[in-house]
Amino acid sequence: MGRTDNDTWDLASSVGVTATVVAMQRAVATRSGTAGVSDPYAEALVSAVGVPTYTRHARGELADDAPVDAVRMADGIAARTRWFDEFVTAALAAGIRQFVILASGLDTRAYRLPWPADATVYELDQAAVIEFKTRTLADLGAMPGAEHRPIAVDLREDWPAALRAAGYTTDRPTAWLAEGLLIYLPPEAQDRLLDNITELSAPGSRIATENTPTVSVEDLQEMSERMRATQQQWQDNGMDLGDEVDVAELFYAGDRTAASTYLAGRGWVTVLRTGSQLFTDYGLPPSTEGLPSFGDAVYVSATLG
Repeated sequence: MGRTDNDTWDLASSVGVTATVVAMQRAVATRSGTAGVSDPYAEALVSAVGVPTYTRHARGELADDAPVDAVRMADGIAARTRWFDEFVTAALAAGIRQFVILASGLDTRAYRLPWPADATVYELDQAAVIEFKTRTLADLGAMPGAEHRPIAVDLREDWPAALRAAGYTTDRPTAWLAEGLLIYLPPEAQDRLLDNITELSAPGSRIATENTPTVSVEDLQEMSERMRATQQQWQDNGMDLGDEVDVAELFYAGDRTAASTYLAGRGWVTVLRTGSQLFTDYGLPPSTEGLPSFGDAVYVSATLG
């Protein structure tokens, strides 16, 4: 079943599964040292979600049986993770102390990056996701390195008001992280999100996200077929993925303006990096097989002029 305007999910269903899978790949990258990624909490978070195959993969138990697509996805997530980590580091070096992570999922940057004492990190996601992550990390004894303000709000609601109510101020620059988010929004919702970010941002603010291309119905069909083939490889090796999710049903077809173009039209100065460039910079093998979309990905960092 595809997405609807008021659908809900947890970390083992629908679009919530993507947060678990990304954390699983961060755990794999941490174990192997891929791209220099280190997320000491990813494995425990995936285990707490409770999908056996994801847990085993996060623990490194399925490395010899993982399909090629899964291996290439792990490399792609590692490169993406490091790029967003470096965005945070650069923003801190520029003096920014207010950070907002949108649809944070199982992101642990508030806990694992080296934060100065005067930094504040706001995280926005659905109430069940925020509660799960906060409780699980607390049970592990993990402590945020910055002033940490999780906000339980759906981005389809009035999240700017919730952000302000949590203490966010528009009179100083902000660094925004929208990692792996825009592709799960309808085109008009993507534009609305970027408009809200612009309205909430003081000059000197920064944003990191990805360009999401226009996706056709035919593209979704091809994506669905590829994902089913990968899932079948897992199942042929005796691995249970729980409730199967057709990722193509999580995306929206229709004409879409690239985030870099939309931001540039609203006063942001953009810098683009391709996934292939990141693979080269981080010492990863070229993305020529498996999931070439990671090599074709375009990452956008922008500063409000």
